[in-house]
Amino acid sequence: MTLLVRDEGDVVQQHLDFHLAAGVDLVVATEHASSDGTREILESYAREGRVRVLHEPEGPFRQREWVTRMARLAATEHSADWVVNSDVDEFWWPRGGTLPEVLASIPGRYGLVQSLVRHFVPVPEDDRPFEERMTLRLAAKAPVNDPRSPWRPFRKVVHRAHAGAEVVEGSHSIGGTGFVPMRGWYPLEVLHFPIRSAAQLERKGQLWGSAVEKFYAGEEVVAGPGAAYHALAFRDSRSGRSAAVFADLVGTPDARRRMLERGTLEEDTRLRDALRAIRSGDRWLTFPRPTAAEDASFALDVAVLGEADLVRVRRRLDELGRRVGELEARLGARLERRARSLVRRARGVD
Repeated sequence: MTLLVRDEGDVVQQHLDFHLAAGVDLVVATEHASSDGTREILESYAREGRVRVLHEPEGPFRQREWVTRMARLAATEHSADWVVNSDVDEFWWPRGGTLPEVLASIPGRYGLVQSLVRHFVPVPEDDRPFEERMTLRLAAKAPVNDPRSPWRPFRKVVHRAHAGAEVVEGSHSIGGTGFVPMRGWYPLEVLHFPIRSAAQLERKGQLWGSAVEKFYAGEEVVAGPGAAYHALAFRDSRSGRSAAVFADLVGTPDARRRMLERGTLEEDTRLRDALRAIRSGDRWLTFPRPTAAEDASFALDVAVLGEADLVRVRRRLDELGRRVGELEARLGARLERRARSLVRRARGVD
């Protein structure tokens, strides 16, 4: 597993404990100028030989470069079979069997395996760790497909180790390998906890803004592909609104109850229970195979993801159409001005 992390002390230990107990042999982690104890946590696992830590000093955030470097190191120096490029707020849950067992079942002609991301929503803060509080996740049928939302439907991929792998931002696809993707089957779920507290939301915005060193101008946020949510978090942190935004996201107990009744929220205690088992002394996690009913529900969730992909494609086509229209209008105006200039010159010669 590769892991890129900065100032995530509230989640990094849980992330390492879970994945090492789920069958990950080694975590290659890049720590970027942390100051909240994250670096020390990583180093403690490195002394046990389960984590290799690379350090990057304060400066621009080069996600694609650093994650690609880690993925290639996994292949060239650590003899990895498969590589999982993870964010620290993501927990990769195999649907029956450990991570190695699930990935070993993939036919040899396929080198990319897709996963379905499950978004957990924030709840009121108390003195408990996030996994004890955050047991509500959005159902796939929840109507969220706004690119500015941290809960928009998306997938991530796992890939066979390859010395030439190129990891795109967000680890949503892999280039440079020629691998054939396995489509239509999602043997992994990603349990995603993007917003865990008001302080963490504010820190996320501040760190994104300082690391990328971009994109704040009044009320308008300019961001590259996939960064809209982080840019909004940056804007909120700059304007001192992170706590209010977190409170809005949490909502009221009545609102959460109604969402549970409508089926747009679901109770999911898998991560909480797994980490409890680890703390009680379990070295290895077991992942039961889904029941037929669970498989049927999961198939519906995957279908919703496909519909979300279509929405994104349509949105992209609309945006491209708008840009083409603007270019055509500018070109038409330029040609018209040129034609008028030629006419004036011709009349002057006459």
